[in-house]
Amino acid sequence: MIRIYETMFIVSPRLDEESRNSMAEKVRDYIVERVSGTIEKFDRWGIRKLAYRVTKGFSEGDYTVIQFKADSESVDILEKFYGITPEVFRWQTFRREDLEKAEKKALLKKGTSEEELPEGQTEVKAVESAVVEVSEALVEKTAETVATEE
Repeated sequence: MIRIYETMFIVSPRLDEESRNSMAEKVRDYIVERVSGTIEKFDRWGIRKLAYRVTKGFSEGDYTVIQFKADSESVDILEKFYGITPEVFRWQTFRREDLEKAEKKALLKKGTSEEELPEGQTEVKAVESAVVEVSEALVEKTAETVATEE
């Protein structure tokens, strides 16, 4: 099933700028070619100060954040790549469920048919999530009304 992920990795500041940029491009290409992902957002932060000195003696690192869509089983390939790449000394990859929900909500507002819904999403599930949203909105509205009446 296709999911939305975000990965942040930190590259050694001892590399020159060209090498750091090429490493970021290498990770981007790896996600597209090996992980079979599609890049949604590619954000280079550059050199930033670390919260603490790491064991390799760095007090700063070159940060890059990539948001991508990929199959859930394929993300492990990216994690293994980070582990065998010595230039990358810290990384974190996590699923962005908030973005997935927002994407589904936008599709429902457009009035999509079941064929256009994301994989694994049935019309019943779409209606259930819409009912939950309306229920939550009614609870909030009721709470506001009770608060103003008091």
